[in-house]
Amino acid sequence: MADDIQLLINIDVPDLDAATRFYVEAFGFRVGRRMGGAGTELLGAPAPLYLLPKEAGSTAAETTGAARTYQRHWTPVHLDLVVPDVAKARERALAAGAVAEGEISDHVWGRMARLADPYGHGVCLIEFRGRGYDALCDA
Repeated sequence: MADDIQLLINIDVPDLDAATRFYVEAFGFRVGRRMGGAGTELLGAPAPLYLLPKEAGSTAAETTGAARTYQRHWTPVHLDLVVPDVAKARERALAAGAVAEGEISDHVWGRMARLADPYGHGVCLIEFRGRGYDALCDA
């Protein structure tokens, strides 16, 4: 079954045009398709990223009373973008409007910069070094 699965990433945003500019400028995505007012497809990663316009305060799901907020919020799901140079990628993202959430950190597998996009979503920039995540596994 896993061979039949395609991963699509969807991010709710309050302003489709501004979010499109941010993701293109901050991370180098390119616009694939504009789907009218329904969203924008961004390409440049192994999985396409879709920006979906949703008003702040709108109900997040029928099964919950939670409303969308675009202030910094925590969720266990976030974007990790693997980049060749985390320092350069961080500078580019900050110049485009990302918010730094600490300094670049070093790990046995490489380096990481934690950020938030202008809409409160967490984004980590990852630069693998050496064996990457394999350094965490037993030989």
